[in-house]
Parts: sequence; structure tokens; C-alpha cells
Amino acid sequence: MPSKNSAPTMTAGDPGQRIVSQARRHFLTHGFRGVTMDDLAAELGMSKKTLYAHFASKSVLLEAVIEDKLRAADEELGRIAAGSAEDFPGALHQLLASVRHTAEELRPPFLRDLARGTPDLFKTVQTRRRALLQRHFGKLLGEGRRAGMIRRDITIELMIECLIGTTDALMNPQKLTELGIPAKTSLSGIISMFLEGVVTGKERSNP
Repeated sequence: MPSKNSAPTMTAGDPGQRIVSQARRHFLTHGFRGVTMDDLAAELGMSKKTLYAHFASKSVLLEAVIEDKLRAADEELGRIAAGSAEDFPGALHQLLASVRHTAEELRPPFLRDLARGTPDLFKTVQTRRRALLQRHFGKLLGEGRRAGMIRRDITIELMIECLIGTTDALMNPQKLTELGIPAKTSLSGIISMFLEGVVTGKERSNP
């Protein structure tokens, strides 16, 4: 039985989803330490009592926001990978673009708050993101290899590990500050290098 402090399960049309959507916009952009439940209640036009009836605390709401983010990413990646048989190069570009969009939503203030304030939750996010990339990219790259579009001299597992490793490193706010580059620029570079590194020469010439 789930704890009463666990993030509630939501369905389409649930008022809780409206709360999560609003909190997600604020948390991921500005960080969650500076956003209060009072702020959210006022913006949503509801009382704090109503807000707390759906989410017992800001930490529970934060978990719901992260779950919503990961669920949406999983659904989008799955949808793209499912259509890869018809257009592998297009699907690979779409999958990488989706990863970039998903990562760009996680702004440095949110990542800093998550790493410093809730390190266990930060690790959970990294673990689940790794699992998503392994599953969806593993499927897509496997199909690309069978079609002769993915290099055979490098294992698919190593390709995915390189993508995960560089993405994790460059989505670290401290690392981005040290490098002096914005997250969007670093992610574009990662995607370009990944495409150049894994596809065959023919596909590199005709993306």
C-alpha cells in the first residue's frame, strides 16, 4: 500500500494534473526551493487547503512533477521508436531531438536544487533516464544496424553509454559553468558527435 505522503496517481482531467503542470513549469525553470505552495495556490486560483488536499507537501508535489516529466519522455521516445521501421534516419534524429528538448527543460536552477536538496531523488532521476535511453535507443540502434545504417565495429551498448555519460556530465550545472557554455549548445554538440560517430559513412553524407 502506498504511503499517504506518496505522489498520488493521476488520470486525465484530474485537478491534480493541473497543479502538476503549473508546478512543473515553475520548478523546472526556476528551481523549486524558491517556489512556495502559497505562490502556486495563488496562481492556480485555489486555496492552500485545496492544494494540500491533492499534495500533502511540496516534496510530494516535486515527486509528482518528476514522475510526470519522466512519463511524458517515455511516451514520446516510445512513439518515435515505434515508427523507426519506416524511416530510420528520421527516427534517430527525432529521438535525439526529443532527448535534447527534454534535457533543455531541466534548467540549471532546478538541477542545482535537486542535487543539493534531494540527492536521492536526483540519483533516481539519473537512473530512470538511463533506463529510458537504454531501452529506446537500444531498440532503434538495433534496427538501424540490421538495416546496415549503424556501424558494426562499435557495440550498441558502448554507443548508448557514451551518449548517457556525456549527457550526464554536461547537464551538471557546475560543469556547464566551468565550460562557460549554455546547456542548449552543449546538447547540440553531443547530438552532432553522436550522429557522426554511430552512423555509417553513407548515412553521414545523407542525413
